[in-house]
Amino acid sequence: MVKRGESEEVEFKKSTAQLDRALKSVCSFLNHKGGRVYFGISKGKIVGQEVSEQTLKSISQKIRQRIKPEISPEIEVLEFGDKSVIAVEVKEGNNKPYYLNGIAYKRAGTENVVIPPEELERIFLEKRKRYWDSEICEEARLEDIDVEKVRWFLRAGKRQHRLKIVEDAHIADIVMRLNLMHNGKIDNSAVLLFGKDPQKFFIQSEVKCIALPTAEFVKPYLTYQAHGGNLFEQVDKSTAFVLENIHRPLWVEPSEIAARHPYEIPQKAIREAIVNAIVHRDYNSPSKVQVRVFPDRVEIWNPGQLPPQLKIEDLKEPHPSIPYNPLLFRQFYRVAYVEDVGGGTIDIIKTCKEAGLPEPEFEQKMGSFITIIRRSFLTDEYLRGMDLNEKQITAVKHIRIYGKITRAEYEKLCLVSARTANRELDKLYKKKLIEKKGKGPETYYVIGEIWRDLAR
Repeated sequence: MVKRGESEEVEFKKSTAQLDRALKSVCSFLNHKGGRVYFGISKGKIVGQEVSEQTLKSISQKIRQRIKPEISPEIEVLEFGDKSVIAVEVKEGNNKPYYLNGIAYKRAGTENVVIPPEELERIFLEKRKRYWDSEICEEARLEDIDVEKVRWFLRAGKRQHRLKIVEDAHIADIVMRLNLMHNGKIDNSAVLLFGKDPQKFFIQSEVKCIALPTAEFVKPYLTYQAHGGNLFEQVDKSTAFVLENIHRPLWVEPSEIAARHPYEIPQKAIREAIVNAIVHRDYNSPSKVQVRVFPDRVEIWNPGQLPPQLKIEDLKEPHPSIPYNPLLFRQFYRVAYVEDVGGGTIDIIKTCKEAGLPEPEFEQKMGSFITIIRRSFLTDEYLRGMDLNEKQITAVKHIRIYGKITRAEYEKLCLVSARTANRELDKLYKKKLIEKKGKGPETYYVIGEIWRDLAR
C-alpha cells in the first residue's frame, strides 16, 4: 500500500489535522471511481495517527456535514506495529454529483480538480434521463390499445404465476396496474406491446426477415418479409420465418423405431436470440431488427449497444441482467418470454452446443449488436480443413438436408461419372464422415456415427 504511493484511488495524509484538505479527496472519489484516504502516512512512511472515539466521530461528522448529498463513510483503524493508521474508504457514489462546500470535485491522477460546468450538465442530463420505453407516447390514446391482446397477456401471465390481475377488469385499470399508463396517458411500452397498430407510432418497430441464397449479404434475396404488429407477434413470426428457411433433416437411429426430426438449429436458441434483439434494441434508432438466414448461418442484428458494464466476453459467463428497456423486459418476463437472470446468451450457447453446433458468436459493429448462429458443425471451412473438394462438401450438405445420398444422386448432383462418384464417396467413407447402408443397388450413405450428433 505505502510502497505503491498515492494514485487515482489512494490519498495519504500525515494526520487528521489535514482533514479539511482530505475532504476534497473524499468528494473526488465519490464523483469518480471511489478510493481511500489514509491518515498517518507521510512522504511514503507510516508516521502513525492518534486514534480515539472522538477522532473517528469527528471524521464521520465532518464528511456527512460538509459533503452533499450526504454519505456515511466506512472508517477503519489499521495497526502497523506500535503505529495506527485511519483508513476512510469511499465507494463511487450512486447519486452524483457530490459537492464539498458547494463545489464538485473529481479525481485526475493524484489531484482533485473542479468538475467543469459542461461535465456537470452531462451528469445532470444522465441523472434526469428516463428510459425510452417508459416515456409517454403523446400521440397515442387508450383507444389505440387492443383489448384482446391485453386479455391474452393476462391469461399467459397467470399461467406462469407471474400476474394476478383479474382478466375482466377495466382496460384502464389493467394498463395502470401494469405501470404502462400515467396521468391518463399511455407510454411507449403499452403501444409496442398491445397497440392495434404499433407501426403507426413507431415505424422502426419492425423485424426485417431475409433468406439469402449465398453466404454473402447480396441481392437477389430468396425471401424477404417485414413483420410488424406488437412485439410478441414479431417474436413469433420472426422465429417461424427462420424455422421455415432452415433444414429439418430426418434421422433414423439404430435400434429406434421412431425417426428424429429436429431443426438444424434448436428452436429455443433462435427464439431466445430474437427475443433479446427485440427487447434490448435501441428504439431511438431508425434502424430495424434484422434476421438474416444464410446457407451456413443465421444472423440477428439488433440496433443498439451492449450496456457499458458488459463486454462481449462477459456474455459467455454468468452476468447480471441489465435490460436496455426495463419496462418492456418486465412484461416479457411476466409471460416467460425472458427470464430475469441475465442468462439469455448463456442459454443460446448451451442449447447450440447440446445440438452439436459451434458456439454462437457475438459482435458489436456498425451501431448494432449481432448474434451469429452456425447451421452446422460441419461448416464449409471445417470440411475444407479435412482436405475435401467442393463436390464432396456439396454431398455432405446434401446428406445433412435429406438424410442420405446414393451414388447415382452423387453423380447427378456433382455432374461426375460413376467411377469418380465411387472414388470420392470412398474418400468420405475412409475419413468416417459417412457410413454405407444397404447392399447392391439399395446402397446409400449417411453421416458417420461419430459425426452424427455434431452434424445436427
